[in-house]
Parts: sequence; C-alpha cells; structure tokens
Amino acid sequence: MIDMKKLFLFLIAASISVASFAQTNWKVDPMHSFVNFSIKHMGISFVDGSFKKFDGTITAAKPDLTDAKISFTVDVSSLTTGVDMRDNHLKTDEFFNATTYPTMKFESTSFKKVAIKMKGQETNRYILSGKLTIRDVTKDVKFDVVYGGTAKDQQGNTKAGFGATTTINRLDYNIKYDPTGSGVAKEVTVKLNLEFIQGK
Repeated sequence: MIDMKKLFLFLIAASISVASFAQTNWKVDPMHSFVNFSIKHMGISFVDGSFKKFDGTITAAKPDLTDAKISFTVDVSSLTTGVDMRDNHLKTDEFFNATTYPTMKFESTSFKKVAIKMKGQETNRYILSGKLTIRDVTKDVKFDVVYGGTAKDQQGNTKAGFGATTTINRLDYNIKYDPTGSGVAKEVTVKLNLEFIQGK
C-alpha cells in the first residue's frame, strides 16, 4: 500500500528540486543601459554615436550564466550622433535604411566563460557568440564581455551588469557608403554597457 504522506513529501521535494534549476528571466533596464558605437573619420579622428531605443532579454538557469540565451533588438531610427544632418544621412539607404530595415537584431548561440586570472584572481570575462542582423544581412559575431555581477537596487530588484564590445566591418552588412573607407572607416566599434533586471 502506498504511503500517501511519503508520496506527498516526495512530490514537494521534487518540486523544490526542479524549481532550484528553473530558468531565470532578465530584462534590460533602459534607464541604466547604453548602446554606443564609434567609427573613424578621415583617418584622423572618431565620430561617436548611440541608439536610444532598444530591448533585450536573458534566460538562464545556471548561476554563472554559461547557459544564457540572449536576445537583443535596437530601433535604428533612435540613432543619434549629436548632429541632425548626419543622423538623417545615416538613416538613408546609403547607410542603415531605417525605413526598410527599422530593427537590428542579435541572437546568442553561446556564452562561454574565459579562464583568465589577474593578480591571482579569476575575472568574470566571457565570450558571447551569436548572429547579428543589420539591414538584410545576418553574420556571426563575437563580443568580449565583462560580467559585473549582481546587486539589489533600492526597490529590492536584483540587477546584473555587463560590458560588451565588438568590432564589425560595416561593408559586410551592405552599408556601402564610401567603400574605400578613406572618409568613413570600414570598421565600427560597438560598445554596450547594460543592466538587466531579474524577473520576479
């Protein structure tokens, strides 16, 4: 005969065990996040810009986030370099074509911890690999990521911080203005400073 009390306790224990490995969802906090880029101009200086509207999520079960699935989208029309004439040009078909391709997208394929020690202590460095779509082109990219850890804000929300950088060749994404790169460089450095809020 089945002992119902033992069965009940077993089911509770099993539920707790499953819950402890349940996936955690995180959503980007736009008030404390920045999506920036920098590109060389005429070979002598740099033009910096940013995107003001974006959205991102992380789903992970492991505390070190090595199983994280990361999705990120950027509203191309939110681009700004501080000069309206330049911003409007960047939104045309010579660059992003924001009307036809209003969104840039990133989907991760892996998030691997890098075994680096500095001053005898392990650093929270990762390589984020994934698919980046700009205009009608999707390419594999890798970001160097520094994971800042987690902390609770004044409202009791758990936050996670990340810094991520990569360099892409804009010509790979059909951004063909000045293909020689003499005026506007081919390589673009992308830098993201991001905070994510843990879902409750």
